[in-house]
Amino acid sequence: MFKSTSLAVLATLLLQAAGLGQQPTSTPAFQIRAVLHDPVNPVAELYLPDQAGRLVKLNLQPEGLTTPQPASLINGSLLLFNSDKVDPRKPEAAAALAATVAVPQNANHGILIVVPAPPGAKPAYRGIFIDDSPAAFPKGESKVLSLLPVETAIEAGEHKLPVHPGKITSVPPVKKRDEFNNAQTNFYYREGESWVPFTERQLQYLDAYRRVFIVYATPGSIQPFVSTVLDTAPAVLPKQQP
Repeated sequence: MFKSTSLAVLATLLLQAAGLGQQPTSTPAFQIRAVLHDPVNPVAELYLPDQAGRLVKLNLQPEGLTTPQPASLINGSLLLFNSDKVDPRKPEAAAALAATVAVPQNANHGILIVVPAPPGAKPAYRGIFIDDSPAAFPKGESKVLSLLPVETAIEAGEHKLPVHPGKITSVPPVKKRDEFNNAQTNFYYREGESWVPFTERQLQYLDAYRRVFIVYATPGSIQPFVSTVLDTAPAVLPKQQP
């Protein structure tokens, strides 16, 4: 999932966009809701092409989803920049690239999780796209995004699932709940032949909500942490063709 993209490859993307009538290819009415996950530096100023191809500020807030924001794709990728003083259609814009995000074909909206790249890496950020259409991410379901290089696991109600490094794990709706809709939710890491819990909590699971769990570690930490993004927005239904 976390594939590094060289500036040379990104420049090629921009060259291709520049050759298409000076307009980036875009998905009609493409929208994202974004969250910044950077516990060390929780503030970032990033820009993305809007539907007209102009760079506008990316709506970001720490550990919470923003409202939907229109955006343009360039050859199937969402590009983020650290300045709005460049023309995203020109190869020179590669120097200002902050992240490149692969978007599945035919996706027209989703959740964008922005995370810092490893120290010294370029671009400075990584972007993970989660399709939030009802078919791909049903209400009541959860996703677990692991930013760790080691195996972890989740136990949520009746579900016990492995969580692989750098992958997104889907957790079905939790049905084993108490009268307040709460269920025990534990996360584990492997130590030798044993699984050691590093987060144990009671969470409320409602059929109308979705969650994204982010498993991560901070510099110098001796155990992982879990951050939770709660999605309470109504599902976006696909438009019916006339």
